[in-house]
Amino acid sequence: MRFPSPNLLLKNIAYSVLLLLAALALYQLAARYALYRDLTQNANNTLEASSVEVLKQMPGTLQVTVFGSAQDAKLGDVHKLISAFVALYQLHKPDMTLRFIDPFQQPDAARSAGIQANGEMLVEYAGRREHVTLLSEQALTSALLRLAHGTAQLLMYVDGHGERKLEGIANYDLGTFGERLRQNGFHLSPLNLTLAQDVPQNASMLLITQPQADWLPGEVDKLARYVAQGGNLLWLVDAEPMRGLERLSKELGLRLTPGIVMDPSTEEMRAPATWALGATYPPHALTRNFNLITAFPFARALGWETGHDWHYDILVKAAPRGWVSRTQDKVRFDAQHDVPGPVNIALALQRSMNGHEQRIVVVGSGSFLANAYSGNGGNLDLGVNMVNWLTNDEKLITLQPRALKDAAITLSRTQLTLLGSTVLFVLPALLMLTGGVLWWRRRH
Repeated sequence: MRFPSPNLLLKNIAYSVLLLLAALALYQLAARYALYRDLTQNANNTLEASSVEVLKQMPGTLQVTVFGSAQDAKLGDVHKLISAFVALYQLHKPDMTLRFIDPFQQPDAARSAGIQANGEMLVEYAGRREHVTLLSEQALTSALLRLAHGTAQLLMYVDGHGERKLEGIANYDLGTFGERLRQNGFHLSPLNLTLAQDVPQNASMLLITQPQADWLPGEVDKLARYVAQGGNLLWLVDAEPMRGLERLSKELGLRLTPGIVMDPSTEEMRAPATWALGATYPPHALTRNFNLITAFPFARALGWETGHDWHYDILVKAAPRGWVSRTQDKVRFDAQHDVPGPVNIALALQRSMNGHEQRIVVVGSGSFLANAYSGNGGNLDLGVNMVNWLTNDEKLITLQPRALKDAAITLSRTQLTLLGSTVLFVLPALLMLTGGVLWWRRRH
């Protein structure tokens, strides 16, 4: 029996020790410096940048408690599914904890937590709590956003003149937009200036939409005081009579071009020419990384006069091949009466007032956030961005969702036959041939 030489034995021992040390070093590196790469086609296992920004606004421990059974007839191991989902958040917030409680085994704990459904999540942060019943990034991030805000910011909207309602369900109203704002942690409240002495000081911002009845002079006085004292404002002004708001337009230095924006490019997309498509967004914090197409039905063009203390920024430009027409029946540009495009659809106004920066956004279309049109393109996202900017939450500006890619593969009968033959016959034959060659070499 032959024994390996001492030199060869020492080499083998040294090789084994070095291999073990390398494995331990790699383990320590992996434990200390986590490396994560999402190679899915649509980045399905990566959080949106807006969710990451919300997590950055939440210093301290964040606790998630799931009240649900471990197994489900359709989903299988529910705990494993939820753990993988929450792990996406834990990558960016390591002090986010997760625990599971079976509501059937611990009914008292579920009852005291106010749990209503199996699988419901209780999210706790800084002494506050939110309930999440849907396992999705939008639902959980919305709950985190409300917790990050602490107390709900008060957003008031003027009522009493037939305006669009933030909590209304009619096509004309803004209920869908209002629901998105509530999910983001805002408290909505109507404001009737004929009854209120002034705009409440605890209001983060004020929303004005197109009135159907005239404002009283006293109401305009209250609105003017709010603006003069540095209040933030979102004004959705339609191509209709101002009904007493001419004074507000003058104080803001706005120039409202009469007529409706006509955009012939919308007809190529089988939409009315009275829709102006917003596809150009000049650089601004409100539209950072935003390049979704937005639709502004029955819009009016906006401009401004010089000589005011406001700083003006264009937020949306539209209708580069369109024009502003005084009648909706005209489908061709009239050089004598129409104003050629492109036109400004939305403006941002800023100035220093009372030791802080006053912000106002004016949009030449109230319909773009109406229930009947808000689902078009990025309308809702742009509206939420406007509110976040007006309430000084630039870090919570929403980003565009990932575009869904078609992952379906369509193969012909010949391609299916070739693929099946390769998997069933060619690959096994290659493996057998490789094994045979290796065996023959070792024997000889």
